[in-house]
Amino acid sequence: MKVISASRRTDLIAFFPKWLSNSIFKKQANVIGPAGNNYKVNLDPSEIHTFVLWSKNFYNLIYNKHNLLTLLSKYTQLYFLFTITGLGGSFIEPGVPSPATTISQIESLIKIAGIPERVSIRFDPVIYWWENGILKTNLNFFETLAPILRKFKIKDVRFSFVQWYEKCKKRAKKYNFHYFDPSEEKKKEDAIYLAQIAKAYNLNLYACSQSFLINLNEIKPSSCINGNLLIKLHPKNFQTSTRKDKSQREECNCTESIDIGSYTQACPHSCLYCYANPKI
Repeated sequence: MKVISASRRTDLIAFFPKWLSNSIFKKQANVIGPAGNNYKVNLDPSEIHTFVLWSKNFYNLIYNKHNLLTLLSKYTQLYFLFTITGLGGSFIEPGVPSPATTISQIESLIKIAGIPERVSIRFDPVIYWWENGILKTNLNFFETLAPILRKFKIKDVRFSFVQWYEKCKKRAKKYNFHYFDPSEEKKKEDAIYLAQIAKAYNLNLYACSQSFLINLNEIKPSSCINGNLLIKLHPKNFQTSTRKDKSQREECNCTESIDIGSYTQACPHSCLYCYANPKI
């Protein structure tokens, strides 16, 4: 049985719920791949082990817009990767709801998932920038987020420091955004700070595709999609692939899945650091 990823490439839940609902209803997604190739993905619930849903705003799912919750409820297991950075509504993440709004969705998401173990928070990315001569960061927002996660019994948190690809650097210049990329040593220091908070609130902290952070104060390598975990959490203990997904970055530890999003579905969150959005 296969794992469906929806999606690393765009926020289908927040901005393309009708497309997603129609695809699920038809039991088939017609996808434009990264290379411009078209492919079809069978979405028959009998063929799907887990539907993994990535978003910064699960409003449309929670309130069953376009019948999305009803349709997704046909799948045996839903797993959620919920990105909360503390930057929602700022000039860095202008299309993302405020942190208070996103945090208010956690309880409903757990009810949909069935258990808190099927919800993982992505505190990703950690970012630094200069503003009026002052160095700013969202790093410290984790002190606000961590006790809330403990309250809802969510254990897994995944993070990374923003990676400034060339197209992202050009975008920062275009929008006069004065980003700051710290040294590796500074990132290690700040990762240890996050790990200390995580430990205080009994959270598991995972570093996403940044191996230089592994084993710092019990930081583990992240597998945002983890076949072994999904098997363990599956209500019927059905099997799925636990092989590394070779289509992902070398340092990515995710196991095999099929992504049904497309970079052509440009995300209106318009996050300044985003590597995926071609329209900002």
